[in-house]
Amino acid sequence: MLEFHELDISDRDKVNSSLQKSLFMGCEYTFANNLAWRRLGDTQAAFCKGYYISCGFSSGKPVFAYPAGEGDIKEVIGEMRRFAESNNAPLVLIAAEQKALETLENAFPGEFTAESDRDSANYIYNSSDLISLPGKKFHAKRNHLARFRETGCTFSLMTETDFDDAIVFLTETYNSKSGVSDKSMIAEQFALNTYFNHFSELRLQGGIIRQEGIVKAVTIGEPINPDTYCVHIEKADVSIPGIYAGINNCFAASVAQDFTYINREEDLGLEGLRKAKLSYKPAFLLDKYVVTFK
Repeated sequence: MLEFHELDISDRDKVNSSLQKSLFMGCEYTFANNLAWRRLGDTQAAFCKGYYISCGFSSGKPVFAYPAGEGDIKEVIGEMRRFAESNNAPLVLIAAEQKALETLENAFPGEFTAESDRDSANYIYNSSDLISLPGKKFHAKRNHLARFRETGCTFSLMTETDFDDAIVFLTETYNSKSGVSDKSMIAEQFALNTYFNHFSELRLQGGIIRQEGIVKAVTIGEPINPDTYCVHIEKADVSIPGIYAGINNCFAASVAQDFTYINREEDLGLEGLRKAKLSYKPAFLLDKYVVTFK
């Protein structure tokens, strides 16, 4: 039987070993992301036969992320099915990418259904596009960036001396939104604290924009795999013209030169966020599927 525990910073190396064997592109497949957002779904972790397994609970029923690792997937899925059935539920897997579906179909033909989850699809961009903003399709973005450069703002990669100012800025940004007592908002605050409390241990990178010494934008990211860089957080003061174009472009140019792709995560089904992400002309959407075993 699977034995679960709350994910901890001490799990870093063991989890990363499994993640590096799978080389998924999805934002769910970084240790920092899993550790930071574990409060949102009451997520627990387990290790089984060379695989890392993450499990949250929805209405008391277990919901698993597709496991990461190397070895006999049939044995691992079998253990997960038994755990789900012991909780009077079918095995449900989320965040399954297309290559995961192909693996499952080979191992369990006809034993599950798969439903596309558009709201969880990750936006994948060519890093060269976000850095250079080439051609007619990025004309508007280049204009936004030009306006930003006229504001007197300065960008720098984040260091420990920036942490206090960045935390204050992000806290005020999140608290200015309605519903701060909602569970998702509390989970966001927990995620921010986790990122900064373990910044170096999680091997995160950050960028910060200041105007006359005052923080106006903050971003945080990390590599997912050797080809893909992921941006986890990006918040800015929209009173500054073109600031989102500024933080996006400056950070990409500083950290993603050696990566083919940049993953800017999902839109959660929010219309405004979807429009903004599409405006940067993704190379493709990384489709995610919810898999339910019969």
